[in-house]
Amino acid sequence: MAYDLIVIGSGPGGYPAAIRASQLGMKVAIVERENLGGICLNWGCIPTKALIKSAQVFEYIQHAEDYGIKVGKPKVDFDAVIGRSRGVADGMSKGISFLMRKNKIEVIEGTGKLVRGKKVEVTSPSGKATTYDAEHIIIATGARARALPNLPIDGEKIIGYRKAMTLPKQPKRMVVVGAGAIGVEFAYVYHSMGTEVTIVEFMPEGLVPREDADVSKELTKIYKKKGINVLANTSVESVDTSKKVLKVTTKNRKTGKEEIIECDVVLSAAGVAPNTENIGLEDLGIKTERGLIETDEMYRTNVPGIYAIGDVTKGQALAHVATAEAITCVEAIAGHHPEPIDYNNIPGCTYCIPEIASVGYTEKAAKEAGYDLKVGKFPFSASGKASAAGAKQGFVKVIFDAKYGEFLGAHLIGTNVTEMIAEVVVARKLETTGMEIVKSVHPHPTMSEAIMEAAAAAYDEVIHL
Repeated sequence: MAYDLIVIGSGPGGYPAAIRASQLGMKVAIVERENLGGICLNWGCIPTKALIKSAQVFEYIQHAEDYGIKVGKPKVDFDAVIGRSRGVADGMSKGISFLMRKNKIEVIEGTGKLVRGKKVEVTSPSGKATTYDAEHIIIATGARARALPNLPIDGEKIIGYRKAMTLPKQPKRMVVVGAGAIGVEFAYVYHSMGTEVTIVEFMPEGLVPREDADVSKELTKIYKKKGINVLANTSVESVDTSKKVLKVTTKNRKTGKEEIIECDVVLSAAGVAPNTENIGLEDLGIKTERGLIETDEMYRTNVPGIYAIGDVTKGQALAHVATAEAITCVEAIAGHHPEPIDYNNIPGCTYCIPEIASVGYTEKAAKEAGYDLKVGKFPFSASGKASAAGAKQGFVKVIFDAKYGEFLGAHLIGTNVTEMIAEVVVARKLETTGMEIVKSVHPHPTMSEAIMEAAAAAYDEVIHL
């Protein structure tokens, strides 16, 4: 019942931490109250991408004649779409179970709580409490959908992202509150399959308001053209759930004008909140700020032997961030000297159609930081591969420091751009300059050569514009 390391939570932070610790010779246990893989694998990253793919295939079939293919009128089998998504998630969870066995990691089912003296009390599903000792404990309990005061999630009429993946029936009308990654991804899925969708976003920028302004404008334009109703700079004042048809009262923050939108279901997609309640933080005196656990750059809390990674800390709430933090934390525990994570070189990806990918400074942030800029932009409408693929929407935008050529940031919107952003991440890690990107020969025809073309545009050397 004693371990070198106990990890509480088995999401994209927890299970990599356990595996890396086992690789480094530690005796490891991992505590999980639901399914191995956590929210990301079971209710987030993986199953949502399965839903998006189904929606995208349906769109492809609807536009088959654009590619010279004639087919009959397609129809969505909503139950089958949901079933495929759940099947993908179940398969991945079984894969994590295999990895736990392979790496000789004990899986303890139940809810974990910190106890003084480097102990973890685990309450099993049957209610039995058992205490385990560990030299080191990592908190990796993740996050959940954030509930707004005037938008209480009831799981039926006002839902979070988990329920949105398992609805028993496709709604005819849906209001999505929040235009971040979760909101625009679900809006795409449901709209593509025939649901009438309205997106309500509090911030004035429009969709994906944290992205570069040009990307936000582009996606907003594309979504409106698709027929999605976008209400930016707008708040949700109330939701009347007393009848079968819901009435959502919205208010434009600039004009003060109110509007009532009728729908069948409201999806609250206003971000996430950390799962830091009821895990014993207060009992041990672990410091938090606004619910997030405070750590140093190696993820040590103020209590020796207790660490925290992933969505319960101040870094970006992204699966790949949690994994990177997990590996860094465990290697530090093992006495290695890992390099601290550079949070300004973390790629962000949104998997709506068209996809969005970005890393580093936005143009606005770079200017505010005092840089003199060279900015290049290359539209996919000028890309031969994009034209051949019928994927001409979007662009690549790159930002360089004019003095030294430092690669400050990149912002992409278009088909498969989430597969392209890694080039920029590696280039920035290796301190590659703008002209080095221009002089790096990219294959033709590809979508990825748009990064080279955009860099060339920044230096007035672009060929295909």
